[in-house]
Amino acid sequence: MSRIPTSRADLARLIDHTLLKPEATRAQIDQLCDECQEYGFAAACVNSVWVARCAARLAQSHTAVASVVGFPLGASTSDAKAYEARTAIENGAREVDMVVNLGALITGDRSDVTHDIRAVVQVAKKADPSTVVKVILETRALSDEQIIAGCRSCVEAGADFVKTSTGFHPAGGATIEHVALLKKHAAPLRVKAAGGIRDLPTAMAMIEAGADRLGMSASKAVVEAMRM
Repeated sequence: MSRIPTSRADLARLIDHTLLKPEATRAQIDQLCDECQEYGFAAACVNSVWVARCAARLAQSHTAVASVVGFPLGASTSDAKAYEARTAIENGAREVDMVVNLGALITGDRSDVTHDIRAVVQVAKKADPSTVVKVILETRALSDEQIIAGCRSCVEAGADFVKTSTGFHPAGGATIEHVALLKKHAAPLRVKAAGGIRDLPTAMAMIEAGADRLGMSASKAVVEAMRM
């Protein structure tokens, strides 16, 4: 079980404050960064076009900048994902959330899945060994067996986290059951729950199920719902 936060500050340190909608504006991105500094969120998770701006705005902050890669479909080539990851890191990202090759995972081509993840991991770690790589499995689109296979590929490829969802798939976002399944089968990797976490009870349930990090856009409201 992950450590259960007992204060707003503890909870905030587990949250990736997220703004990934394609119509996000400069002003909204700036507000996201300002909220990260105010509340002490773990990361500001944005599309790669905003990484440099966020990195500059958060330069004096403990909040990392996280960039998504191959988002939201995961259907880019491995070379394209690796290039996107490298560029994001050069622009100031300290974390990379990549989407798995979902079709390959569903059809059982696990060597392709592992290769795809490793391509991003190797580029990221070469650019900066401290870069954190999270792999989005899109768990609601997978069977338990496929989720477990995805976890194995993440471990073999050297990722740091497995992550439930993009939040954009029609099948839905994180579930308590899937978080627990990831925690069991992805060890020693950490687990990020994302997609559909909009209130404090859901956030706490995800942490109790094993989530080490939460991705959400409702971060401010969730933290403020917790007693100091």
